[in-house]
Amino acid sequence: MKALRTPDSRFQNLAGFDYQPHYLNVDDFEGGELRMHYLDEGPRDGPIVLLMHGEPSWCYLYRRMIPIITAAGYRIIAPDLIGFGRSDKPADRKDYTYARHMGWMQSFLDQLDLRAIHLVCQDWGGLLGLRLVAENPDRFASVVAANTFLPTGDRDPGPAFEKWRRFSQETPEFHIAGVIKGGTVTPLSQDVIDAYNAPFPDETYKEGARQFPMLVPATPDDPAAEPNRQAWKVLNQWRKPFLTAFSDSDPVTRGADRYFQKAIPGAQGQDHVTIKQGGHFLQEDQGETLAEVVVSFLNKQGAQ
Repeated sequence: MKALRTPDSRFQNLAGFDYQPHYLNVDDFEGGELRMHYLDEGPRDGPIVLLMHGEPSWCYLYRRMIPIITAAGYRIIAPDLIGFGRSDKPADRKDYTYARHMGWMQSFLDQLDLRAIHLVCQDWGGLLGLRLVAENPDRFASVVAANTFLPTGDRDPGPAFEKWRRFSQETPEFHIAGVIKGGTVTPLSQDVIDAYNAPFPDETYKEGARQFPMLVPATPDDPAAEPNRQAWKVLNQWRKPFLTAFSDSDPVTRGADRYFQKAIPGAQGQDHVTIKQGGHFLQEDQGETLAEVVVSFLNKQGAQ
């Protein structure tokens, strides 16, 4: 598999992001390997909080949350999905599939042997993370779902998603930071814009970002539809703590929090929150607030 690797120089002196990179290799399913990047911050013996980003961001999205969560005694693991951040980027769009992303993340969990995981997921971080929970229920201790869902293609995804999917395929230049900016309600400084663009020196590095919208199951016969239905069978019986922390200004995932609250037993009786003044990328708009919500949720359950 042909893959691109963003030069390390692109990641030097990023605003608010003084974290040491870590790497492991995953199978590319074509006889080779891909390098996957992740952050590992906080006490080594602390309870594990897995922060999963979505499209088209990378673990930089969590930079303002990490110090708050680690200061509370938790160990942060924050991977960059293949195709994003400092992880390798397959050069052919056909190399990106939902199943392969699941395989890469499963390998990540297995290699680090992560257990008693507290998942925090947003956007595609949930499409992958919630599947991981369902397929590895013994590895996970709790979930915080923020502006995400696990679609099966059995419901119309709605006009906001269709507009986004069309844009992702038709725009001549895929402006990564522009997408982030469009999904926030607060202005982004030029330093932050540069940081979101850093992993993508040119359009050839953006094949994963362009393909992700096409991988969301939007029809009942989508290749990922049935695996996601099977995942819901597990989630419908999930009794470990499950918290929704959605924002008040995200047209794409609005209402999914109420569905989670009704469909997942572990969500009943939790102190679900709606974070005000937050767009789709609420970690960018209200990162500190979301971090405090996570810490409070974990402390309340006596996470260990």
